[in-house]
Amino acid sequence: MTKKLKAVIFFGLFFMQIFAQVKEHKVIDSLNVKALKIYASNTNKAMELLSKAEKIAKAEKLNLSLAYTLDNMGIVTRVKGNYEKAIDYSEKALTLTKDSLIVASAYNNIGSCKRNLGLYEESLKAYLKSIKIYDKKKDLNNQAIINNNIGLVYRSLEMNEKAKSYHQKAIVDFEKLKKKKGLSEAYNNMAIVYAYEDSLANALRYFKYSLKIEEELKDFRGIAESLNNVGGVYYYMEKIDSALIYFKQAIKLEHSIKNYAGLASSYNNIGDVYLYKENYLEAKKNFDSAFVYAKKSKSAFDIENTYNYYALLYEAKNDYKKANEYHNLKNQFRDSIQKLSNIKQLQELETKYQTAKKDTEIAQNRAELAENELKIKQKNTIIFGSLGFAFVLGLLGYLLYNQQKIKNNQLIKEVELKEALVKIETQNKLQEQRLQISRDLHDNIGSQLTFIISSIDNLKYFDIAKEKLVSKFDNISGFTKNTITELRDTIWAMNKNAISVEDLQIRITNFIDNAQLATHGISFDFSIEDSVNASHEFSSIEGMNIYRIIQEAVNNAIK
Repeated sequence: MTKKLKAVIFFGLFFMQIFAQVKEHKVIDSLNVKALKIYASNTNKAMELLSKAEKIAKAEKLNLSLAYTLDNMGIVTRVKGNYEKAIDYSEKALTLTKDSLIVASAYNNIGSCKRNLGLYEESLKAYLKSIKIYDKKKDLNNQAIINNNIGLVYRSLEMNEKAKSYHQKAIVDFEKLKKKKGLSEAYNNMAIVYAYEDSLANALRYFKYSLKIEEELKDFRGIAESLNNVGGVYYYMEKIDSALIYFKQAIKLEHSIKNYAGLASSYNNIGDVYLYKENYLEAKKNFDSAFVYAKKSKSAFDIENTYNYYALLYEAKNDYKKANEYHNLKNQFRDSIQKLSNIKQLQELETKYQTAKKDTEIAQNRAELAENELKIKQKNTIIFGSLGFAFVLGLLGYLLYNQQKIKNNQLIKEVELKEALVKIETQNKLQEQRLQISRDLHDNIGSQLTFIISSIDNLKYFDIAKEKLVSKFDNISGFTKNTITELRDTIWAMNKNAISVEDLQIRITNFIDNAQLATHGISFDFSIEDSVNASHEFSSIEGMNIYRIIQEAVNNAIK
């Protein structure tokens, strides 16, 4: 075989391989397009099409097509309510390509999933990465989508005015682009903010705008969500029967599309209606269903919400033991998804917040300096250059100015979001401090008050004998005084940012003096080693725990 013939065969095979790959690319693209057209109404069929595309892309080792397919699988999986699996698909897509549009889409999907899981800081970071790309490409549609999503994060932080401003930006852009789906979502989100502000008439108006668009689009998932929202507003308006009608319509649609997160929310809503009507049997049935679907979707919000509804149900039934169990389960679940906090961390967060504010000022100064420099360049060009040379430099200056302006705007946005991230972290730490204090009050005071109530209730079963009643009342009186002491101790800890060794010494000495007065024949002695640093400070929680340990040890020794 001659070299010329070998070369012809080689190039023939080479071009055949290229044509085959082009054909496979087209097949994969076609499957993705079909899936994206139907995923809102039929997620299972969409995933079936995408799985075929994934198989072809892996077999042909077409990484770009595989990344595109995995990103779309992440979007469809998010719509189904499986947020952790959706994040996994998007992260795999990011490892396979640097294509800007796929990367931006993947980060947007990750941001939405993290938001649904209650991870607001990580959500904002992902949205920031996504919007950088869309801003650079001047993609107005996707910028509107991200603005809408950022509004959701601010709403979760209860920064309502900021949330409304981002949703309004999205509404304006979607109206320009005549994007009905995006407009429906923006209306829906704006309505939720009004609902949080108790502006129910405005909330109902925007929810009905959204429902009308979803019905025009025949998007079952969107219709179900809007029905749920309209029902919720009617519920808060105390139009209970109207609320129940909308909630039940939503459940039917969500079952048809297997939207687990939506089903958890809907069953909780219906259970809440029956709880309001004091139909406890139906309420529990719906809360049980909600819990099953919340677990399937792994939605942190719905799991915690269902625990709370169980507690409210048992409180309504006067079963305080069960109610307390579910309150504890709710708190344990919340603790499991939150980080531990201390005062030092809060101080560090405050420093970070102040630094972010300074960064904002620096960014604004840089923007002003850049604009001034461009103006000076333009003036010098007009004075010293020829008309032609001036025109060229003026055009160049304008282009540079425009580019710098875009960079400055982006820098300001980054700093603004950085502030928001710090605020999120600060609020999370403060919330954890509040939870710790509330648990302390609940565990120490609640249980004792429950004992007092139980003791008083039991009096009705005693024979009417003065000696027995006096003895029983003495016991209740002593326990009540002990409860007041516990409450004072807790308030003492709450009123201090830090507790020194000296503070503890005074408090413990007072306790031992009281114990000395209350007992006979027992000698008490309290001392602190010389090696102990008297200036050392504990957090309020640490100080309270040390005091409780010593208090319990003394009580046990007396017994």
